Amino acid sequence: MAVSNNITACVTLLALICAVPVIASGIWFASAQGEECARLARWPVAILGGLLLLAALAGFVGAYWNRRRLLAFYLFAMASLVVLLIALLVFAFAVTRGSGAYPVLGRAYDDYHLDGFSMWLRGYVSDDPGRWEKIRACLAVSDTCKKLARQAAFTSAEQFYQSRLSPLQSGCCKPPSVCGFSYVSPTVWTAPARPAADPDCGLWSNDPGQLCYECESCKAGLLEALRDQWHKANIALVVATVALVILYLVGCSAYKNAQAAAIFGRYKY
Repeated sequence: MAVSNNITACVTLLALICAVPVIASGIWFASAQGEECARLARWPVAILGGLLLLAALAGFVGAYWNRRRLLAFYLFAMASLVVLLIALLVFAFAVTRGSGAYPVLGRAYDDYHLDGFSMWLRGYVSDDPGRWEKIRACLAVSDTCKKLARQAAFTSAEQFYQSRLSPLQSGCCKPPSVCGFSYVSPTVWTAPARPAADPDCGLWSNDPGQLCYECESCKAGLLEALRDQWHKANIALVVATVALVILYLVGCSAYKNAQAAAIFGRYKY
């Protein structure tokens, strides 16, 4: 192989390696959503990573065996896929920018409200009642609140108040702090004589199958969990995207040099 083709082969091999964290992030994101009963854009990241892998593989084969058409396909496909990846990152940052977490005085955990999230995320849990009914049914049979109820570490209300609850546990497994309920156990609470005017206060039930699954706070807790997942996945995606852009620019330069060398060699004599 010519020097430029060697460089292109190395670049495409590195691009192939960079596609792996994109696929891994997509698979992790999809599996994490499955555990929390959500189905929000589960597979696009993994699919995009798989397409990046195939494009990089085509580029490597084209560079190693000097197949110009495969190299041209690699450059075009990689440019399109990197643009899509950047667009996905921009969209993810835009819709997950706001948080619905609000600190509560005297509590180690936060309470959650829908008004802190973007309109697009709020629409995911509010626009389609049937969708939330499926999520609610899934949460009711999951271990999210059952695991909390089984914990023997909470021997007093103060111990519970100083615990680090997940967004779903805080939003779905207990009544909102503003309601003023009295602690009995993590999922059993006594209502005050005159509960607060928050609509969620009237929706709370000590029934393990009900709890606060119909509450706005539960929807907000789910969105906060999804938001945290996106932010974790975005770290790997940003690093992979920057590396892919750099490798693509190097690959373009090597490809142009290979073409120039081929033309020069054709007319040298």
